[in-house]
Amino acid sequence: MGERIWVVTDGRAGNERQALALARALGGVTESSASTMLSSDTALRVWRLRAFAPWQQAAPRRLPGSERAFGDEFRLALNAPPRLAIGCGRQGALATRLLREAGARVVQILDPRIDPRHWDAVIVPEHDRLRGANVITLLGSLHEVDAHWLQAARLQHPAIGELPAPRTVLLLGGPIRNVPLDARWWRRTAEALRRLHAREGGSVSVCASRRTPAWLIASVRKDLADLPGLRWLDARDGENPYPGLLGWAQRLVVSPDSVNMLSEAAATGADVRIAGAEIARGRHAAFIASLIARGCAQDFDAQAPLTPATVLQELPRVAVILRGRLGVS
Repeated sequence: MGERIWVVTDGRAGNERQALALARALGGVTESSASTMLSSDTALRVWRLRAFAPWQQAAPRRLPGSERAFGDEFRLALNAPPRLAIGCGRQGALATRLLREAGARVVQILDPRIDPRHWDAVIVPEHDRLRGANVITLLGSLHEVDAHWLQAARLQHPAIGELPAPRTVLLLGGPIRNVPLDARWWRRTAEALRRLHAREGGSVSVCASRRTPAWLIASVRKDLADLPGLRWLDARDGENPYPGLLGWAQRLVVSPDSVNMLSEAAATGADVRIAGAEIARGRHAAFIASLIARGCAQDFDAQAPLTPATVLQELPRVAVILRGRLGVS
């Protein structure tokens, strides 16, 4: 069988993660087989694309010669399109437009900022304003975190399960326009974590992201140095244990800037707390309000007992809708 599904993104972790999650849900592709660019006899191919000027700035708008936007390899590949292409982000949106013209069915994740009629289906968060006959909305982002994924993560990281319980895990993103994380926010968060540990013991682990700034990494190392737990703040700390931390956490404290991390935390069934939800603005504030309203998360209160959250799982629902609309099986 030739390639059934292509994933096309700019290679950014958050974009590729969502597109791969949907591809696996629709095509039954395992994580191990989808981690890199695959050969032509496989079911899935992953493209990491960056358009050349002037197409990069215009994407996903169609300019003359757009089929050359991503170079010769992709231009030639348009002659043998897959059955289905899934894009995420603006660069991916231009690629999926080209693939639809070549004969593929195409799905775009995230608002392309132009009319959704250019795609067979567009998937956007509820807190975006885009609506239309072919638009599917969801709370949060697409990901693969479910009971099976969490069990596999626990088996791969057994040492994390030996940390003192209750196991609290802090997931850190970084400042963005809608969520201005700063030193004051960190002081409040660190003080709350220290009060929590003084009250109930256990362990406090921390996992940063690619967006976590150097000043925040240094502050975590200094301010939480005496608390038991695992620290992964950058490559100096070895392999990222993020899956194992999600799998073993009894409480997840998440910075309010990352829709992806909050969505994945809400899929674990752990006690999910948002550190400083009140500083979020715009679409992030609307998303957080929806999470809290559905019981999928709460404000971070150092005095609150462990309270398992309502599990949020959007990927299976979205996959069922797409199978019906696109005839994908």
